[in-house]
Parts: sequence; structure tokens; C-alpha cells
Amino acid sequence: MKHCLIGAAALWLLAGCAGPVHRTAHGFRTDGPAARFEVVCYAPEIVQVVKSPLFGEVDTAPTASVSMEPGKVRFDLETGEDGIIRLTTGALRVELDPAKAVYSFYRPDGTLLLREQPEAASHEEIYQGFLLEPGEAIYGLGQHRGGGLDQRGKNYHLENVNMEIAIPLFHSVKGYAVYWDNYSPTEFRSDGDGVSFSSEAGKNCSYFFLGGGSGDAVVRNIRALTGRAPMNPLWQFGFLQSRERYGSAEELVSVVKKYRELRVPLDGIIQDWQYWGDNAHWNAVEFLNPAYPDPKGMMDEIHSLHAHALISVWPSFGPESDIYKELQAENLLLGQSTFPQGNGVRVYDPWNPRARDIFWNHMEKSLWSVGIDGWWLDATEPEHQPVRPEDYDYRSPEGTYREMRNSFPLYSVGGVYDHQRALTGDRRVSILTRSAAAGLQRYGAHVWSGDLESTWTSLREQVQSALNLSLCGIPYWNSDIGGFFAGSWPGGNRNPGFRQLYGRWMQFAAFTGMMRSHGTNTPREIFQFGGPGDPDFDLQEKYIRLRYRLLPYTYSAAAAVTREDASLMRALFLDYPQDRRTWDEDTEFLYGKSILVAPVSTEDDTRSVYLPEGEWIGFWDGARLNGGVSFTRTFARDELPLYVKAGAILPVGPEVQYAAEKPWDDLQIRIYPGADGSFALYEDEGDGYGYEKGAFSTIRFDWNDADGILTIGPRQGAFPGMVAGRTFRVVVVRPGAGAGLDNASCDREVRYTGEIVTVDMN
Repeated sequence: MKHCLIGAAALWLLAGCAGPVHRTAHGFRTDGPAARFEVVCYAPEIVQVVKSPLFGEVDTAPTASVSMEPGKVRFDLETGEDGIIRLTTGALRVELDPAKAVYSFYRPDGTLLLREQPEAASHEEIYQGFLLEPGEAIYGLGQHRGGGLDQRGKNYHLENVNMEIAIPLFHSVKGYAVYWDNYSPTEFRSDGDGVSFSSEAGKNCSYFFLGGGSGDAVVRNIRALTGRAPMNPLWQFGFLQSRERYGSAEELVSVVKKYRELRVPLDGIIQDWQYWGDNAHWNAVEFLNPAYPDPKGMMDEIHSLHAHALISVWPSFGPESDIYKELQAENLLLGQSTFPQGNGVRVYDPWNPRARDIFWNHMEKSLWSVGIDGWWLDATEPEHQPVRPEDYDYRSPEGTYREMRNSFPLYSVGGVYDHQRALTGDRRVSILTRSAAAGLQRYGAHVWSGDLESTWTSLREQVQSALNLSLCGIPYWNSDIGGFFAGSWPGGNRNPGFRQLYGRWMQFAAFTGMMRSHGTNTPREIFQFGGPGDPDFDLQEKYIRLRYRLLPYTYSAAAAVTREDASLMRALFLDYPQDRRTWDEDTEFLYGKSILVAPVSTEDDTRSVYLPEGEWIGFWDGARLNGGVSFTRTFARDELPLYVKAGAILPVGPEVQYAAEKPWDDLQIRIYPGADGSFALYEDEGDGYGYEKGAFSTIRFDWNDADGILTIGPRQGAFPGMVAGRTFRVVVVRPGAGAGLDNASCDREVRYTGEIVTVDMN
């Protein structure tokens, strides 16, 4: 559908009137001279606006990103004396001005949230503009390099490529979001007070307005609309080691053994490409390389070392591979050229359910069957160099490639997730993917930021990338520690400059969804940087150990993602929306609700830190600081600036070699004084989907700061293998107690058996 909707609005403007207003089961519909205008209520805070041509069948069906169905929403509908059509739910008012063909969105109290931009000229593409308030900050739009956190004034071509993720959703600091429900290549423009989407193709102009009133509520509504995030396995929140590439089964296993010998924690090893052999068999989805003679034996040995393995699988296949031949026989390959060029490699059609079946069948037969634990789904954009004009005309069961372009990762990743879930519920699906679309979070996938250069600029841009993707509803994100391409550093891991960059990136990665070392040009394993006593080795070990010590906190935060639609990496404005200094803070974030992380991304080890209003406590020294101020200082090479909110309660776990080595039967509970606070400790089996049937437990901690009383509530729920009795070692954090990696400090020792306990910390 081209030449569509603003042109239709202009015709309506000339006519100056609308046809009859028809109340529907979920909203209303009215016709102008050239277009049909419809509002569909999905929830009191979520409505769809559809503008479609009068000719042909009306189709308000959303894209596959939308998993929600229109709800039974109570609403009032009236046409005022001014001719304006008003639909009002308990949380939102939508107005259509027929004289201008413009929709406006209000809070129930009459506060204007957003208004469409009036247009007087037609557009060749499917187009919609919106008017923002002066100074209104907006976020989201996927993942884009160098754009900052606030996307106001930025222009993007929204088409998935390596390092750029296209999600046509903007999230306002005012507490609403707009999701442009279109998968075709789209231009997002922001100029003055206007923003707009302009797409190459689609059956109509369709977008969703999502209210909420706060950033967290908007994320919750995005997840309600596009799907909620399941729990990832506990081991996936440990440390994972990778390289481009391990060249044999022996090398892969030897790395795990070396970590165990060094007693440095590790939970995962990742096998990159070419385990399949030559390019004619590119991504054959089986071990054809003779350097992997016994894949099952390899996996058995990795599992005996209490580690897990992910493996690289691409959506493209060499012409001599069995999977290529099977897909080709059923005409299930796209025509476009793809990497590696000149080898006849082609991409499969993920929009065809039969192609998704074939893809999984080969993964199950050759990889899952030998014990592979997770999937590194590389190049899910998909990789292309370049897409020719005629490639966009390829027709899948869901539409042309032009119409479906940006949904490739949703269908491809979703196919793998759905097939594994159908096979078994005993092991949680573990997926790492290079691209994304709205709704990807429902597959539990971790998105990574692609093949970055190993530069300080790349590191600096990672926070804004993570936060904008998170504000699109996708909570799990990570990056290659040290950046992928390290060729600009002579000597690689022996170069002091690269070692400094790698160490700072390692510190940041300890507070992302997945802590994963990967890259090319130089090996990245910890033992490549010396041994115990060497500063670069010790720095890495320190932050890997910190990652594991904080696992009870991280896993509980992940449970909040699943159970409450929370965000793991949090833009500061989510918690401090009235503080305008947080609106474009793109170098700091909150990890969970309590820990402020300010990565150092400068060669001189200096940075400015802003602490929002309130009282903060230094993680490393226990010192109290007042918020609402910035300070600049030089941080030691092994010091990541970390600050904890007053009132926070952090559970700290034991020293372990892998995530599930020890039960959480002896936890240090750190109380950060200065304000009241609470925390819910979440536990389950660590794998499998029993938690979906109620197999989990929570223990709530409440701190009364004025009285110095900690209340540990009764345990709620149960699961197989649950620790029945345990020790909580409670410490009020202060200089010299409960700081850094200290696990010895204890002010009160509490024996807990599941019943309520009151602890006087005075």
C-alpha cells in the first residue's frame, strides 16, 4: 500500500467532515472520502490506530510482534458538538478531529500526551508524523551507534544490519510509547517538534499508542502487547568465554579445564563458526570438521567439568550441506547474496513454518542430540552484502521481503525457541542473537551489539545501546568484551593499551545481562593476560568473582523481569523522572533497582559521576555520599564506579566455581542505611520451566531505617531441592564492613527456616 494515508487525510481535510461513526466491539470506525479510520482497544492504556484505504477488505490485524488480543475494555464513545470523536477508557482518552484528520491522546484528567502532526501533502510511503512538546525526551528505536540516549533530533534508517537494530518504537519521558507496527525499511525523522515514521511497504498505516504514566509502566505495557520475557537458566548469568574461534574439540575443552585449574569461575564456553568444515558446507549445522571427531564425547567432558556450551548457528547454508539441499528442494531459500561471498551460500525463509521445521530438525539431530546447551544465532539480520532491489520482491507466506524485512530475527529466533520448548521443558532455552525485533523478549533471547571495533568510543557507546533497546521492552543485552575487531592494537593481548580497554570493558560487562568474552585478532581468555599476581589477570578475576557473588541479586532481578516486567539495565530517568539531568544520561545506569554503575571509558581513567537525589553508599568503601551532585575523579584501573542506593538490601552469595556449585544456604545480607527499603529474594530450580507452574520461592526483606529493624518475611512458595533451613549473615554497610568483595562481615547471624524473623540491628 503506497500513496496512502496522509494523502487521504488531506482529502478529508478538504471535505471537512467524516462519515457516520460506528461503534465496534473494541472501539470505533469512521470513513473519510478516501480512507477508513479505526481505533481498537487492547487494554485501558493500549490502543491501536489503523488507517486503511476504503477499497478492499479492512484488515486491522497487527504484525507477529503483537501477541496480545484486543481486550474487553470498557469505554465511552461520543461525538461532541465540535465534531470531535472521543473514546475514553479508564486510563486514556483518544480524540479524532475529523476537520483535521488528526488523532490526539490524553490522560483521563485532560493532560495532552501526544498529537498527530497535521499534513497537507501526500507521501509516497506509509507515513505518520507526531508533534512532541519542546524539550520532551524520547528513547528506544532499537540499537543505534552514536545516537546518545535521548533520540530527539536524530534521524535513522530503520533496517536491521550488523550493529544496528531497527525497532520503530519511541518511548517518551512523559510516560507513553508509540509502536509503529511495520516491518519494512522505515525512515525515522526528528526535526523541530515533529517526529515521523515513513515506511516503504505495508497493508495499512497502523500504530499502537501505549500509556502508563511512568517509564516502568510503559515497559510493562510494551511487554503486555508484544510478549513477556521467560526466565533464563541460572548458569547463563555466570561468566562465558568465547573466541573467534576455537579450532578443535581439544582446544575447546582445554579452555574449560584451564579455568578450573586456575579456580576462576566459568559457566559457559562458546564454539564459533567452522566446526562444519569448508565454505561449501557453510553452516551445515553438524560437526563435519575432523578436528571435532567425537562431539558427544566433547560435550560429556564439558558437562563433567560443570560447564555448558553454546554453538554458532547461522541462518544461511553452503550448497553442499544437507540442510541447503533439503531447503532448496522445497524452494525455501532466499535469492540474495550473503556472507561468505562467492560460495553459493543462501539464507533460508524463516517466515515459512516448513523452513523453520527443517532448520530445527537439523539442529536437533546433530547438535542438541550430542548435548549442546544453547544457541548462538549469528547474523540474524540476516547478513547481506548488499540486498539488491529485486531481492525485496521475494514473496514468503507472510508477505514480500520488503514487507517483512525487519522481522527476520523474530521469526528465526522464535522458531528455535518454540521447537525446543515443544521438545522439552526440562532445560530452559538459551539463545544469543545479533539482531532483534519488537517482541523478541518473549523468546528469552540475549541480544548482543554486534561486531564492534575495539575502541574506547565503542565502549562508551555501549550504555546508550543497551538502555535504548531495553526501553523497547527487550531486557537482555550484552557485548563482546573488548570489542570484536582488535586488529588496531599491535600485539593484541600483549599491548598495554588493549589490556586497559579490555579490563574496563570487563568491569562494565559484569553488570549486563550476559557476561561474555569474545573477539577476533587476539585471544581473550584470562590466562592470556598473565597469571595470579599480574594486575590484568587479577582485575579480570576480581570482576568475574564479583559477578558470581552478586548472583542472588541478579537472579532475583531477572525474576522481576519475568514476573513484574521490570528492566535489568535501567536508564536513570526510570527512577528519577523529575530530574532532568537524568533524561539524557547515557554513560550511567542502574543494575536492578539498587546499584548505580558508571563505567570508565577513557584512557586517562577519569570520569564524571552524577548521583541523583538521595543518599548513596560507595560499593567498594561503604562511604556515604549525598546525591543531586556530580563529581569528577580518577579511578584506579581495577575500580569500577559503583554506588548503592540508601535503603537497598543486597544478598551476596558464596565463592563458587560455577553458578550452581553451592546452594544459597549461607548468604550475607547487606543493608545500606539511610532510608527504608525492601528486597525480594527469588529462588527456583535454576533450569527447566517448573517455575511457570509455581515451583519457586520468594523471601521478602524489609528494612525500617529509623528503628534499625530488619524484618525477614515468611517464605512464599516451594520448589524441588529448595533449601529448608539457612543462615543469613546480616551486616549494616559502613566503612570497613560489608564493602567490596568482603564476605566476612556480620553484625547479626540469623537462622532462618521459612518463618518470619525480626532482627534488631541496633
